[in-house]
Formats: sequence, structure tokens, C-alpha cells
Amino acid sequence: MRTKRKKLLLKLLAVVMILVAFWVAIAIIPPKKAIEENPFLVAKGERPMIAAHRGGKNLNPENTMLAFDYAINNCHVDILELDLCLTKDERLVAIHDFTINACSDAEEVLGEKKDYYVADFTLEELREFNFGAKFTDRSGNRSYADLVAPADENRKEIIRAAKLNIVTIEEIFDAYYDTDLLFIIEIKNDGDQGKRAADILHSLLTDNERYPESDLSRRVVIGTFHDEIEQYLRERYPGILRGASVGEAARFILTQMFGVNLFDRSSFVCLQIPVAYDVYGVKLNLVRQTYIRRAHRRNIAVQYWTVNDEDTMRKLIKAGADAIMTDDPDVLCEVLIDMGYDLD
Repeated sequence: MRTKRKKLLLKLLAVVMILVAFWVAIAIIPPKKAIEENPFLVAKGERPMIAAHRGGKNLNPENTMLAFDYAINNCHVDILELDLCLTKDERLVAIHDFTINACSDAEEVLGEKKDYYVADFTLEELREFNFGAKFTDRSGNRSYADLVAPADENRKEIIRAAKLNIVTIEEIFDAYYDTDLLFIIEIKNDGDQGKRAADILHSLLTDNERYPESDLSRRVVIGTFHDEIEQYLRERYPGILRGASVGEAARFILTQMFGVNLFDRSSFVCLQIPVAYDVYGVKLNLVRQTYIRRAHRRNIAVQYWTVNDEDTMRKLIKAGADAIMTDDPDVLCEVLIDMGYDLD
């Protein structure tokens, strides 16, 4: 009886040891790199990149050249984060929402309170609106609300001179392609419009005549919240740099939580995540060095959004984040300086 029990225990122990060895193996064996050289990775010990979310929307009207220029010239920004929507005449413009009501004076100009969609206007029609009209600064001031009267015949010129007109992705690239600036771009459209937006963006990124010797395609990471557009990008344009979709990011985090990173087959180069996930009422903290280290083993950069408080910024800096997206790039600058980093 004792002999049988001893044999059974030995068999159970052997099974346990095999399982442990297997688990250790899949956790230790280096996974395949998503990319050989990732421009969005920072070296160990270096500061994270400063990413101006929508151009730094707490400082200036979001997604405008006024915001972009200010963030670059005054806040040591390394990355511009922006969103793209398709217009009626298939131009890609920088705007977060599908409607223009929240940031422009469209209702005042057109004289009717209703939703005005980007897709219902051509680019030239959108040029009529002041995209700084609804901006409120930290002191509660709306400095650009009265920039130009609705009936002013020089509206377009006045708005453009103030850098508050809606801008195309071509205008943004034209302004900064000969710098070292990086870009995080989100395609907002889904369905056929999202695929068309992806086609246009890819064509622009690979236009060597327009951007000679700039290697622009290696400075832009493209993301989307739509799995179908993520799949379209992955299959149609495998050479572009992609950010993780919501589904991809969740799958990656799960494989890392259970230490089975060998089974991860992600092809994105930037893991763009919030500081926490709320899963069925359970809050998962994503500010963990484990996730960052395991992403780095695959040459995947880890970028957190959207962080505006100093305490969280400090935690992310200490954890080794590659980029912090913020509406307040000036605050992040101050935190980095206070922590001893040289921004020049």
C-alpha cells in the first residue's frame, strides 16, 4: 500500500515538475521581435518621450497648428499625437470628434443648433470655421471665441493667420517632416471610410517625391480603435508601424499577466494603453515594470495615455515608460526637470 502511494506521489511530482519546467520555458525563451529597430523605444535610463495629446489640448485649441507649434517650440515635445477624420472630398483632417460642434463656431456661422459632421463638408467648407472658438484656457478664458464675426468676408484669412483653421495631415507633415518629430496618429473612421483613410495615409507616408530622404514612414505609428481597420492595416500594409488596437492590447496584457509571452504573436510596435483597465468592475493596474520589460523584449514601445497628473507621471517615468501622452506637456516637462532629466 505504501509502495503504491509512494509511486503515485512520485508520478504527481513528476507531472508538477514537467508543468513548472514548461511554464518556465515559455516565460524565459525570448519571443520573436515585433521589429528590429523601433524609433519609439527609449534606452534604459533615458527619459520617456513627451507626446502632446491632440497637440496639448489644455494649452491651446486642440489639433490646430497653434497647438502643434506651441508644444514643439515651448514644451520639448518629441511626439505629436493627433486624430484623423475623412472629409466629404476625402481629405484627412486633424480632429478628434466626427462632429465639429465641440471645437468650432459652426453653429454660430450656420445659424442652426444641430450636429455638423466632418464627413458632410469639403475641406474648403471647413476652412470657414474657427476651430479655436470653444477653447477655454486654465484660467477659464475663451480668448478666441470672438476672433472673427460670422459674417466677416475675410473669415478664412483671419482664421488661418491665427493658426486656428482645420488642418490636413499633408499640412502637418509639410510643416515638420524635416525635423526629428515623431507622430502617433489615430484613424477615427471605421468601415469603408476607415479603409479609405488608411489608403490615403499610406500613400502619403510613402510619397518620396513630396518628402525626399525623410523616411517619414518610420516616424509615424498608426492606431485605431476599430479591429477591422487594424486588420486591414496589418494585412494590406504590413510594412507600416502600427499601434495596438484595443483588442490587441488586451490580449497582450493577458499573456503577460500569466507569463506566457511565448504565445504572443502581436505585430504592433507600440503598446498604447491607459494606466488602468476596468474589467467587469475590477480595476487592473497597468503601470507595472513587468509589462514594460516584456514588451521591450519584443522591441515594442509602451506608451501611456492620457496622463495629466504629476504623481502618475512620476510613476510612469520610474517604471520605464517609453512615452507619456498628455494634455499638459508643460507639466510633464516640469516633472522631468524636477527629477533631474536634461531636456535640451
